[in-house]
Amino acid sequence: MRTLLNLVWLVLAGVWMALGYLLAGIICCILIITIPWGIASFRIALFALWPFGSRIERRQDAGVGSTLGNVVWIIVAGWWLAIGHIVTAIPLAVSIIGIPFAWANLKMIPVSLTPLGRRIVDTDDPQGFGVDGHHAAPPMAARR
Repeated sequence: MRTLLNLVWLVLAGVWMALGYLLAGIICCILIITIPWGIASFRIALFALWPFGSRIERRQDAGVGSTLGNVVWIIVAGWWLAIGHIVTAIPLAVSIIGIPFAWANLKMIPVSLTPLGRRIVDTDDPQGFGVDGHHAAPPMAARR
């Protein structure tokens, strides 16, 4: 079922949103100073192509640097990508079949605004390993 949802998503919204993230990533990499945002944008572009079966979660070890970086990202590209998700979600929400895809678009808005300090995790992964193979930081309660 996940594959079917991802294929329909790819046609209806995934390609366009991934292209937006790729463009933002290329611009960030060209500007050299903003390469970390470019890498985050490329990671989210892959997530935008194939979102069903993965989820975004906050990294517990993200600090002030991620927060400051996210402020810069919102100003440079984040709000444009968030608007893209909203504009794509509206026509999808018109039909009953498109409602889950509109909802998926709206759920991607937080990561489009604040990509630093987040990671993409497979929903079937009970260990909490991310797509990149790194283990998630334990929750704050487990650290005490």
